[in-house]
Amino acid sequence: MDVEGQWTEWWKDQLAADIHQALRVKELKLPAYRAHSPQISMRRYFADLLAMLSNRCQLCHTARHLAVYLLDLFMDHYDVAFKQLYVIALSCLLLASKFEEKEDHVPKLEQLNALGFMRSLNLVLNKQDLIRMELLLLETFGWNLCLPTAAHFIDYYLSVSVQEGDLHNGWPLCSLSKTRAFMDKYSNYFLEVSLQDHTFLSFRPSQIAAACVAASRICLQISPGWTAALHLLTGYTWDHLAQCVELMLIAHDNDLQGGNKAKSSPLQDQTTLQTRNQSANPSSSSSSTYSQHLLFHPGSYSQLSQHSGTLSQLHITDTQVLGPVVPEDYLQSHRVGLFSSSAVGSALHSYPELGSGLHSLSTQGSLSMQVSLMTEPRHCLDVTYGGGYVSSHHSFAASCFDR
Repeated sequence: MDVEGQWTEWWKDQLAADIHQALRVKELKLPAYRAHSPQISMRRYFADLLAMLSNRCQLCHTARHLAVYLLDLFMDHYDVAFKQLYVIALSCLLLASKFEEKEDHVPKLEQLNALGFMRSLNLVLNKQDLIRMELLLLETFGWNLCLPTAAHFIDYYLSVSVQEGDLHNGWPLCSLSKTRAFMDKYSNYFLEVSLQDHTFLSFRPSQIAAACVAASRICLQISPGWTAALHLLTGYTWDHLAQCVELMLIAHDNDLQGGNKAKSSPLQDQTTLQTRNQSANPSSSSSSTYSQHLLFHPGSYSQLSQHSGTLSQLHITDTQVLGPVVPEDYLQSHRVGLFSSSAVGSALHSYPELGSGLHSLSTQGSLSMQVSLMTEPRHCLDVTYGGGYVSSHHSFAASCFDR
């Protein structure tokens, strides 16, 4: 929570350990996610919508993650009509931003209605609708929005993510500051990956944050994969994180393979297009080479091969503190279809209520929404955070990773 900036960098404060412990206690009391929503196939679509809107409004990552989590919890308890999900998603975003951001950063109603995306959907909201929906959401959550997410832990764990004694491909790090910059970018990439699929809700938020750091160290080929400092700070061993790390690396691998496949697909007038691209962006080839270098191959990482047993089943000594939020069989059953590139598009086309009118929520009180949705939404939110999300944002030299 950001109140006049006092919590902006709490992980650097003398009370950081106490704040972290308080967050860990709170995450033990989080509501269980059951994945019972009839609209669960639409979940990825609206998670991407919230991510896009939060980026457009320049909201902090804690507000973005809290908004998605609020939407997940609400959808898990109510059968919501498709068109009302837009109002609910925006209400979750407003509540999260009011809780996590400064007042002047909270999106205004006029700002939301003026978005090009909103105009293309012909979606018009009014103040009364949002107030009533916010009240319904607050009553659903028991007026408690202090719900820790992985974004609340990530900065604290990043504070010890890279140390002086770490090695890159067996060599000492050339620049600790540059390595930390890479670590920040990769960890935030994996943090966004964790928003894309509800399977990650089977892990504790602190587990996800720690797994983001571990997956980043693997991608950057920094050894050891999990240090004693990270173990002491997070309270997690490698065995506690291996399964979540594997899911993240699978998503990372799929992103890179999808990007490479798109680059290699045959195009009309390929020669002319390549000539134009080379003249406009001569450094594009180096980005592709860099992405292929980071492609995840499980056998090439000793950290994973040494714990191959934990990749299929996570062994936890204290399930009350470190265990998944949902049973293990739920997680295993959702791994086959994880991060399917066609999931969002097929869900939108097959959803039976796209052409129907508004339906009231399954709540005790009546709820009317003045929402105008004249055209079918364009399916432009099938967002994947591919290798380009990381490689295209490097604005500094990386000599320590070029050996």
